[in-house]
Amino acid sequence: MGDVAVDIQHISKRFRLYEAKYTSLKERVIHAGKVPFRELWALDDVAFEVAEGETVGILGQNGSGKSTLLKCVCGVLQPTSGQVVVRGKLSGLLELGAGFQQELSGRDNVYLNGSMLGMSRRDVDRVFDDIVDFSELGPFIDNQVKFYSSGMYVRLGFAVAVSVDPDILVVDEVLAVGDERFQRKCLGRIKKFQKEGRTIFFVTHAPDLVRQVCDRGVVLDQGKVIGEEVATDAIEIYHEHLVRAGAAAAAPPGGPVLAPERPIRITSVELEHGGSGSRPYMLPHEPMTVRFGYEASDRIDGVVFSYSVFTRDGTLVHASDTAILDQLVDVAAGSGQVEFHFDEVPLLDGNHLVHVGISSRTGEIYDVRENALELNVKNPGQARGLVALEPQFTARAASYR
Repeated sequence: MGDVAVDIQHISKRFRLYEAKYTSLKERVIHAGKVPFRELWALDDVAFEVAEGETVGILGQNGSGKSTLLKCVCGVLQPTSGQVVVRGKLSGLLELGAGFQQELSGRDNVYLNGSMLGMSRRDVDRVFDDIVDFSELGPFIDNQVKFYSSGMYVRLGFAVAVSVDPDILVVDEVLAVGDERFQRKCLGRIKKFQKEGRTIFFVTHAPDLVRQVCDRGVVLDQGKVIGEEVATDAIEIYHEHLVRAGAAAAAPPGGPVLAPERPIRITSVELEHGGSGSRPYMLPHEPMTVRFGYEASDRIDGVVFSYSVFTRDGTLVHASDTAILDQLVDVAAGSGQVEFHFDEVPLLDGNHLVHVGISSRTGEIYDVRENALELNVKNPGQARGLVALEPQFTARAASYR
């Protein structure tokens, strides 16, 4: 690990949530400033380091403290205790429209945001065309931003944030607002930053995104760090926590919350392919079956079984589930088994990872097995790439008059 770019030194952040709001002078005099409140510790003794050139993803449920942590890193909030030491030029995109003045045009807001990020007018002049080009807002750049859509806000904000040549880029969940094409464009810029050795903080609710772009993941819950591992292991901790949180929420009042009972668990996962029993790998276009057993403590209606296949570097190859396949599954109490069968798998060389999961139709996670299986594919032919396509080639001579 290289030099430390961001050193988060046991920070805690307390907010006061006031239970009543006195607006009149009479009420304020009567209560003499003694307004009842309760304390909320959004962050509680959070400590970890981020090395130069590292991309770290922050995972956690809503209210876990992710955005508060990023605001402390960016200096928008000061921690109640502890400190954050940042070494290098930092640029942050924390929330939709942050720092934008509604009555100003997009052009004026570019210069305003640039100055807030430490750029001179001459610096902004130099990158202004690049900002407008990246945001694709040329026809609207002189319009007031109060008329911008949420997607336009994100495009302009991200374009400014990545154009200040930062050593450290901090990005919150705002990328989820942009359309799919712009998200790919943003990820392309992030990967370019990674190649240049810049440090990136990445907050998202999408574990696949963490798997794809992050070196390491930090999992937060109720302001505390409950996991700090390489990306794939951090995602597993996050999913395990979601399972426990869902089971705890379903427990009766006063019921146990420690090691809560899951209504359905995965008990086994198996992979069968054309070479099973004779070789540890499969060949392109061979059939494959992903089979996993389960144990249900009671009858459950509307169960969703899912699988996903990833490359070793975190690229999603394919994913589906019984809801997508329009299969309504109700399970009875006891043990059972499900299968996803493929008549042929059009993959070439590669060592892939298979994840499986069980959830409800409303999205509540019952159980997840990250990296449940390894899928090794060997290609005996000369075709290259990830997918085994079989083109039909035809040549026709050109005709001349």
